[in-house]
Amino acid sequence: MSSTITAAQAARQEMPDFRGRLIGPEDGDYEQARSVYNAMIDRRPALIAQCADAQDVARTVAFARAHALPLAIRGGGHNGAGLGTCDDGVVIDLALLKDIQVDPGARTVRVGGGCTWAEVDSATGEHGLATPSGIISSTGVGGLTLGGGLGHLTRRFGLTIDNLLEAELVLASGETVRASADEHPDLFWAIRGGGGNFGVVTSFLFRLHEVGTIFGGPTFWAVEDATAVLSAYREFLPAAPRELNGFFAFHTVPPAPPFPEEIHLRTVFNRCRTRCSRQRSTGSTRPAMSGTGARTSSTRSPTRRSRFTRALAHSRRA
Repeated sequence: MSSTITAAQAARQEMPDFRGRLIGPEDGDYEQARSVYNAMIDRRPALIAQCADAQDVARTVAFARAHALPLAIRGGGHNGAGLGTCDDGVVIDLALLKDIQVDPGARTVRVGGGCTWAEVDSATGEHGLATPSGIISSTGVGGLTLGGGLGHLTRRFGLTIDNLLEAELVLASGETVRASADEHPDLFWAIRGGGGNFGVVTSFLFRLHEVGTIFGGPTFWAVEDATAVLSAYREFLPAAPRELNGFFAFHTVPPAPPFPEEIHLRTVFNRCRTRCSRQRSTGSTRPAMSGTGARTSSTRSPTRRSRFTRALAHSRRA
């Protein structure tokens, strides 16, 4: 790259047919465009290419290759390590690829590479359908899917990649291909857990499942109780219905709603449990936090609660 011309200026000259937006450090909206979910990541790309379609992606890949510039792909910008951005390179920002097409009859949804799971869940939820989609609704579809995809519906319906039927990719050569069990099956295997850097996925096709109300919410325990709680859950979960799911975390509670003031800024052990139902709840329920777009409620099954309570009491005695 010439020292007298910036990457953004060169891109505008060399890609006159680019349909999206090309943003460089000299542009007024650069600071907003380069920001990602994790505010600890402070990288300054030489060019941000907000692509409008797969052709824009292919043009940007060719530009980065021609100028030997590092290339990062940004879907939802949610990656904690900041993999969706880079210093002094090119960021392909897929945020404009927001198309969502739900086929209720076939129980599938085709999703643009720039969608978040909140947007997908909102569209599929209108039909009482969903696919496993993580636990945080602002997560990008691409990052979660290509990383495996663990979420509230996983015990019942598998990982997100288990429900991926096909994907459209732009390869490093600039070629656009469709990968599925029937087309480019080796590439389809690779993008479902085989690693990274196989291409830029511009759209996904997922299998959908009937999902009604998601019951669930977090429970907080003193860190000292973690061993007993985990031991009890280890005994409880294998025999529980597949509709029941749970995950655990050690974290410091933020000093803000909806968390009770008495645990603000305390380091706690969190057990989050969810249960998916095929029917929508019609009773009186209390809203709960959820990473899915399906309707959520907080409730407890007395029978299953007593089983877990007995297992927890046994673990504490042990």
